[in-house]
Amino acid sequence: MAGRFDPLNRTAVRGGRTDVPPGRGGTAGAGAVERRWTPDGPVDLGLTLGPLRRGPADPTFRTTPDGSVWRATRTPDGPATLRVSRTGTGTGTATEIDAEAWGAGAAWLLDHLPALLGAGDDPAVFVPRHRLVHASHRRRPGLRLTRTGLVLESLIPTVLEQKVTADEAYRAWRRLVRQYGEPAPGPHGLNLYVMPDPRTWAMIPSWDWHRAGVDAKRSDTIVRAVRVANRLEEAAAMDLPEAVRRLEAVPGIGPWTSAETLQRSNGHPDAVTTGDLHLPGIIGYALAGDRDADDAAMLELLAPYAGQRHRAARLVLLAGRTPPRRTPRMYRSDIGRF
Repeated sequence: MAGRFDPLNRTAVRGGRTDVPPGRGGTAGAGAVERRWTPDGPVDLGLTLGPLRRGPADPTFRTTPDGSVWRATRTPDGPATLRVSRTGTGTGTATEIDAEAWGAGAAWLLDHLPALLGAGDDPAVFVPRHRLVHASHRRRPGLRLTRTGLVLESLIPTVLEQKVTADEAYRAWRRLVRQYGEPAPGPHGLNLYVMPDPRTWAMIPSWDWHRAGVDAKRSDTIVRAVRVANRLEEAAAMDLPEAVRRLEAVPGIGPWTSAETLQRSNGHPDAVTTGDLHLPGIIGYALAGDRDADDAAMLELLAPYAGQRHRAARLVLLAGRTPPRRTPRMYRSDIGRF
């Protein structure tokens, strides 16, 4: 089982670790469109879809005791809910995938199911160059890089994460999605929500951004982005350099935000994150014992993984090895109280 040998700490969670209970799903829900897909290798649903989860109470993402992963999303055809579960034998990886979808975008979601579960990813080309990376890779044969094909749903929560703690960003995401989104189609009882459409994001008043703890710099970036939503969504079909240029043409979107977005929307194995407060130190400490590594040192350590640097960084994060803390945690604030 993925993560069995490594600690479940914030670093591993940032690497995309989401534990899915053992199980093989349940019966089809009323009104669902169904599909069964057979991948060409093992797929760990928690590791593959985990990066799409924005905190433990993300209103767009759920895991359930029967071993299902649920997602509520806004597709080009409209809102939709997706449920995926594994079939066959094994403790954590899937030999077959059962999927059900509800809503106007159900057919779109099922058409894109293979890409979502890493069909376009080729983990066989990855060659570990460090002992820790090799061990992390060996323990996770079902790790695939997801490709949602949807830019805005990853871009907006990523902008919310700029220059604040993860808890602050998750709180803002929960509040805004529940207040301005819409209940997800499909079975009741999961309390899932579909994020707002671009027009609704653009119409959120300044005082509600403030109450959600989002400063003007981040809210203005989101508003600028949703005003060119169609152009940004085109980046999902672009090569990495072109997609980066398209996203970073919007003021307020820099290398950190574009990389974190394209890792999910495009599933590119080389979309390495730079400009991060913690990642260089984590990579440096794990691979070279250098807790003070900067971006340049991190990129030098990841150079042997050219073309696969994002995958290598994820494997390091999933190992959960972090330098001992020697400074206070980043200050948590809530501007909504002011």
